[in-house]
Formats: sequence, C-alpha cells, structure tokens
Amino acid sequence: MEPTPAVLDELVAALPDGVAIVDPVLMDKYRWDRAADPDAGMPAAVVRAECTEHVQTALRWASEHRVAVVPRGAGTGLSGGSTARSGGIVVSTERMRDISIDPLSRVAVVQPGLLNAEVKKAAAANGLWYPPDPSSFEICSIGGNIATNAGGLCCVKYGVTTDYVLALEVVLADGRALKLGGPRLKDSAGLSLTKLFVGSEGTLGIITEVTLRLLPPQHPPRTVVASFANTHAATEAIVAITSRMRPAMLEYMDRTTVNAVEDNLRMGLDRSAAALLVAQTDTEGTTAERELAEIVEACERCGADEVLATDDPREGEAFTVARRQAIPSMEKKGKLLLEDVGVAVPRLPALVAGIEKIADARQVTIALIAHAGDGNTHPLIVFDPSDGAATARAQVAFGEVMDLAIELGGTITGEHGVGRLKQPWLAAQVGEDVMDLSRRIKDAIDPLGILNPGAVL
Repeated sequence: MEPTPAVLDELVAALPDGVAIVDPVLMDKYRWDRAADPDAGMPAAVVRAECTEHVQTALRWASEHRVAVVPRGAGTGLSGGSTARSGGIVVSTERMRDISIDPLSRVAVVQPGLLNAEVKKAAAANGLWYPPDPSSFEICSIGGNIATNAGGLCCVKYGVTTDYVLALEVVLADGRALKLGGPRLKDSAGLSLTKLFVGSEGTLGIITEVTLRLLPPQHPPRTVVASFANTHAATEAIVAITSRMRPAMLEYMDRTTVNAVEDNLRMGLDRSAAALLVAQTDTEGTTAERELAEIVEACERCGADEVLATDDPREGEAFTVARRQAIPSMEKKGKLLLEDVGVAVPRLPALVAGIEKIADARQVTIALIAHAGDGNTHPLIVFDPSDGAATARAQVAFGEVMDLAIELGGTITGEHGVGRLKQPWLAAQVGEDVMDLSRRIKDAIDPLGILNPGAVL
C-alpha cells in the first residue's frame, strides 16, 4: 500500500539526515536499472543506507505499513530487477562501501556498495585475486553481483559469484539481520542458506555484508584471436576447444558486434569476419604451450581464416577490452533489448543458428556476443523505440530467443537474473512444481510479499 505523508515522515525521522529522501527530482535516478524498464514507477522514498541498522529500520517500517521495497545496488542490472514501484520505497546500498582483507585466510569482508573493480584492486594490493569479472566490473556493485549471481569472462574456468561467497549478512523483510556462513572453506552445518540468498534478486532479503573467497594471483595469460568466415565454423571451434580443456577465457563476437566495437575503439579488428573468438590460457610452462597449441589447432581445423597467438599480456588485454566494450558500443547503435540465454556448450551451434533465423524472420538486428566457453550468450536486439512496428518486432524476437533456449534445454538467464523482463518465461524453463516450491520459500521468508514484488516470481 502507498504510505501517507505522515507515515513517510516516520521513516524520514527514524533515519539520520539525508539517508531517506522524498524529493522526486533526487529520486528519479533510482527508478530504473540499465534495462530501462518502461514500467518503472516513482517511489515514495529512497533510503540510501549507510549501515545494516539503516536497512533494518527501513524494512521494519515497510513491514509495519506493508510497503513494497525494491533493493538496489549500482543500478547496472540488465533485467529490470531494481525497477522502482510507485508508492513503494527503494533501499539503495550504494553508500555501504567498507572492505577488509585477511591475507592469511584469503578472504575479503565487503559491504555491498563496493564496486567489483574496487574489490579486485584491494585484493591485488594484498597479493590476491577476486576472479568473478562481469563485463561491467568497473561500474557494477558486489551487492548486485551477489543478488544476480553474476558471471563474466573468466567463469568458464574459475566459476561464478556464488563460488566465492563464504558468508552473508542479510536483513529479512521483518528487519531481522541474519549471519550466514563464515570465513571457512568447508562448512556443512545446517541447510545451505547462504547459497539460497545468492541469486535471489532481492526477493528474500537485502544483503548488507559478504565474505568473499580470494585466490592467489592469476598467471599472465596467453591469448589466441581467431576470425571466421561463418558463425557455424566459429561455434564448432568453441565445442572443439572446450571438449579438450577449460580455457581461462573463451569469448565470441559476431560481425555486427565487431564492427560496432571497431567504430568505437578503432583498433584494427577484422570487419569482414563473420565471427571473432578470443581465447586465453593462464597455465604455465609446457602446459601453457600445449593448451595454446591446442586452441590454435582447433580454430584452424574448424576453418578459421586467421589465427593470432600472443604471450604479450598487453596485446591480449587489448582484445579483452574490445570484448568488454561490446555492449557499450552496441548501445550507440540504438535501443537494446539485452538477452542472457545459455545452453550446454554442444548445443551452442544450434542456439547461434536459431538466433540468426529469428533475426531474419523478424527483420531485426541481433548482435551476438557470448561467454562462449560456458555456453552463455548475450543476443543484443537493436531497434528504434520511435518506430512502433520495429519495437513490436524486437519484443517478439526477445521472447522467441528465450523460447529457443528453453527448447534446447538451456536457460533464460545465465548471469543477469530474471528480474521483471524475463519473469513471464521462468515457469516454461523450470516447471510449475519448481515455481510452486519457490513461491512457498518466498512466502515463508517474506510472508507479506513486500520484497521486490513482481521480480522473478
């Protein structure tokens, strides 16, 4: 229910000056995430929490008055997971930015507002490494990464966010703060509640602190860049590579993406290539030489037009930057509907071919990039929002891509989350029994249904 002015005054008064804001001008930037959901509402208030206690105060107030709460990190989400609701409140964790690192235990205790890049930097200063690396690592927050179980470029070898979460502090809808897990690499005590909250997209609680596992530094990678005259050959090379090894990175860009990146960066990418693969190995000695040779051989055997292998870290990083710039470069070409579908790697050729057919049938541009080594693709549907017919075709294609992924035994989201934009397709993937169990868990933890209503379930 929408709070009255008097009820809102209670919230503002219960928090320090400047923590809760009600000015529509100041609140406007908290209405959307990067998905720019057109259904975003104007919240009644935004709580810019600075500590766990502020989050508790906000949730106790929201529970008492049955007001919807949308948790928010840096606002870089791509599925509408932090779209504001009219009459609800937004709880932002952007000001919660403390971090401490224990180099002996190899853990970092982090508040959710810290950016992924800042955690990496702090770990590196202690001779350690935090692997999860979304393409938006420089601007996305750790809290958002955990809420969506974010992935990234190196996940094919090193895993996703949940693989590095050892402990959480999470505030429930009724204001209770739970401590889950701890700085231990092995812990089988009780139900795995820590993992329950990872990827829950703010529907079960608000994360206010996380303990992350860190690793020794990554060895300097060696890089292979291969261009292909057709996308089928490129996807066959991906299958060939992953059937023999687990590379440190294996990324895919199609011609549309390559040209957009080249327009942006002017780094000499092959504009004529139908697809470009960027692969890395970070092993050492003869193992590195063998893996590099196997990647080159697989690309050549599958019909690559050109294959470049380098052990120069700077040259390799330049191609990694090109891949990370794919979405920003495509955003300059028009409005995007961003997909996040994935399949088992052997089904990747069928998924790529099917997406190309959808693009042709619907007469829309779909640029395709992928964390190819783990089968996670990002079809980017480009359209002109001022053209009603083009917008309608793009929206149809958006649904058809998810339908295709489900038909191939895949997923509607590999790392961006379901949010609000993909919620209508979730049941088709997981089935009604899983949906029923998920709703029962949600009802048990958030009986009033105030946490991120409309998202996921």
